[in-house]
Amino acid sequence: MKYETEREQLSNYLAGMGLKHTKQRDVILTTFLDSADHVSAEQLYQKVRKKAPSIGYTTVYRTLKLLVDAGLAQERRFDDGLTRYETEHAHHDHLVCLECGKIIEFNSKLIEDTQAKIAIEYDFKVLHHRHELYGHCSDCHKKDDSA
Repeated sequence: MKYETEREQLSNYLAGMGLKHTKQRDVILTTFLDSADHVSAEQLYQKVRKKAPSIGYTTVYRTLKLLVDAGLAQERRFDDGLTRYETEHAHHDHLVCLECGKIIEFNSKLIEDTQAKIAIEYDFKVLHHRHELYGHCSDCHKKDDSA
């Protein structure tokens, strides 16, 4: 069954908190996991409504918080002030377009190696980090260049 591991992880977390794994939470979980993008609570709510119109915004928002607490989602706050959520997966960094809002994930061994060297140089133990570059994506800067 699709997302069986994630369902089990959420069920275990909810049981540990004395909460139930409901059908509504399951719909929200699978809809979130099917979302390839960094989604806001509002965007996820709109997707969930198409599958289950009876699920309210508050339920989606609270379930997103549970997914974060259960380790199935990460909160991301970029410079636009909107909180977005993404699935928990391998470390990556972000390019954020200030024009259209597009978010591009990338990995760079060079950046990771340089950060590690800097931490060693300053005898600093890195627990986590976030690397975000802000500017204009190729589509937006092409529009700017042609204007």
